[in-house]
Amino acid sequence: MDKNVVEFLIKAKKATYAGKGNQTDSSRPNSHDLKYSEEALKYIDSYLGGSKFAGEEALWNKNIPFWSMNYIGRVIGDNFSGDFLKEALLNVPKEKPFRGPSEYINGDYSYYCKINGDFHWFNGVEEIFYKKNKIYECIFHGGDVAYDDVGE
Repeated sequence: MDKNVVEFLIKAKKATYAGKGNQTDSSRPNSHDLKYSEEALKYIDSYLGGSKFAGEEALWNKNIPFWSMNYIGRVIGDNFSGDFLKEALLNVPKEKPFRGPSEYINGDYSYYCKINGDFHWFNGVEEIFYKKNKIYECIFHGGDVAYDDVGE
């Protein structure tokens, strides 16, 4: 995995949803879209919903998409804190720059993230607990994308 791409992805995540960045114009009806770019690299996170949601993060180089991650999640209990989720996501690790760290705890809230694979092909799950009660879950998967003649 390219160190510069990972550094860009982490900056983009911290500048958008996790960092409470401003939304841009919706690309689809009622979507929430967040964008970040530096020179030829572009990051877009676009999701639908709120307490039940689905979305996609993607990376482009010179307007050619090369990486994507899809996710779907839901709030399943009381006392969910979007601020706590964003706080955990701000701690995205360089070695697995997909969601948050494997574990993050602050007060009564605990965040856990398990990932299989690497930057090029992966899947995982994240969960949030409040006082030992699971209140949030999200699954995600992604990896490299490429244009070729397969499937055309």
